[in-house]
Amino acid sequence: MTHRTLPDLLAFIRNHLSREGSKGLRSFGRILRALPSFDGRNKVDRNEFVVVMQEQGIDLAPSRLQMLFDEFDLSRDGQISFDRFLSSLRGQPSEKRQALIDKSFLKFDRDGDGFIDSRDLRPVYNSSLHPKVQQGIFTEEQAFRDFLSNFNDRNRDGRISRDEWNEYYAAVSFTIQEDDRFVALVKTIWRLD
Repeated sequence: MTHRTLPDLLAFIRNHLSREGSKGLRSFGRILRALPSFDGRNKVDRNEFVVVMQEQGIDLAPSRLQMLFDEFDLSRDGQISFDRFLSSLRGQPSEKRQALIDKSFLKFDRDGDGFIDSRDLRPVYNSSLHPKVQQGIFTEEQAFRDFLSNFNDRNRDGRISRDEWNEYYAAVSFTIQEDDRFVALVKTIWRLD
C-alpha cells in the first residue's frame, strides 16, 4: 500500500498500533519518551524516531518516514514535536467522551489543583472488572498497580496530572469505537452516575 498523504501515513501507523489496543499506543509513547534525545521540550530527534518506527514494525519507505518527520518538525531543528505527533495519531475524544473524562478527573481532584493522588483512586477503582482479575491471573491489588502503571507519571511524584489523565483516556478512547461502550466503561470503573 502506498501512503501518499499525511492522513494515509497516520492511518497506517494507527492501524498498526491499534492491533495491541490502548497499550499499543501508550507503550509506543513510553518508548519514544525513553529515548536519549527526548528532552524537556517534548522533542525526539530524527534518527531515534526512525529506529523506533522500524523496531515497532512500522514499515514505511524512507521517503514516507521523511514526510512524516518533516510534518512534525515544527521548528525545523531536526526534532519532532512529540506531543503533536501522538495527539495526531490518537485523535481527540468526542465532546461526549471528553465530558465524561473531565467528570471522572474532577471526582478525584477535590482541591482543584489539577492533580489526583493515586491513593484517592484505590477505594473507587473497581479492580474486579479488570479482565486479568476475572481470568484469575491478577489479584485486585495487582490490577490496580497495573492500572496506575498506564499513566505516564512524567515527574514521578505519585500524582496524576490532568494532562496524564487525558492522555490515558485519549488512548483508551482510540481503541473503543462505540461511544456507549466507552461511556459504560468509564462510568462503571469510576462509579459515576
